Amino acid sequence: MNVDRQTIAAYEADAAAYAREWHAQPAPADLHAVVRRFFRPAGRTADIGCGSGREVAFLAANGFDAVGYDASDALLEQARVRYPRLAFTAAVLPELDGLPDSAFDNVLCETVIMHLPHGDIAPAVRRLRAILKRNGILYLSWRVTDGADQRDTHGRLYTAFDGALVRQALEGAAVLLDEEVVSASSGKRIHRIVVRKSEGG
Repeated sequence: MNVDRQTIAAYEADAAAYAREWHAQPAPADLHAVVRRFFRPAGRTADIGCGSGREVAFLAANGFDAVGYDASDALLEQARVRYPRLAFTAAVLPELDGLPDSAFDNVLCETVIMHLPHGDIAPAVRRLRAILKRNGILYLSWRVTDGADQRDTHGRLYTAFDGALVRQALEGAAVLLDEEVVSASSGKRIHRIVVRKSEGG
């Protein structure tokens, strides 16, 4: 497993509390606007790092054929309890074993890759692009951490890295959006990139 073990352990230990926290936050209207603007309508869509399933539910309610993937079994159980009619499956970045290349019209990966060790971030980004169909859309965001890597009081890793690392891993894809904003849901500073996978990209 390449996802930071302490981060996964934190989610496993208190998944119900994290789920309550996320679902109590304001709706991520900014994320939803970006999805509606760029995602291919009604397409097969993967939410990588879906947590307790909030965005999978949004995607399904808006006509996307959505499935959620997460590295934490406890968070997946929270998602299944909340949304029993939706699909949730275990998968771990950067490998995403079991997910074939060129399988999805859209891929959402919201504030996940900063939990990876630095050396796994670029491979994870390349793998997210690989599971897209040609002309598929990738939405990728991460919590911005300045200076050195940090851990919160729960032990979750927040890796500090420059956006150039992500851009380089996405070289060859068409960049549709690249911005640093404050999340409408969490109130945290995030960087988001949206790209379209071109032929051969």
